Amino acid sequence: LEFTGDVAAKLLEVRVSGKLTAEDYETFRPAVDDLIAEAGKIRILFIMHDFHGWDMGGAWEDMKFGAKHFRDIDRIAMVGEKAWEKWMSLICKPFTLSAVKYFDAEQEEEARQWLAEA
Repeated sequence: LEFTGDVAAKLLEVRVSGKLTAEDYETFRPAVDDLIAEAGKIRILFIMHDFHGWDMGGAWEDMKFGAKHFRDIDRIAMVGEKAWEKWMSLICKPFTLSAVKYFDAEQEEEARQWLAEA
């Protein structure tokens, strides 16, 4: 898990590989909370490379994160390599007020452009 926040762009870039665990959220959550406190509503670029989902603790932490930040995220661009990642982007739409769009790995620049749109 790697992430960077850009207050001016109101953008959180997250790169994931392997499996996300509860421990990953222990470092991730405070950084996101700080970015939202400074920037207000944010946009997320979620880049998945060799991603294998969440373990049980990670899935629970992800649900809690989503419930807490239900209204704090404007757009989520998901960039992935696998069919199940595209499917995941469709499944999460009803659980957020955010606009969610999936991009294939070679479309990362298009994902960035979509996030930058007004």
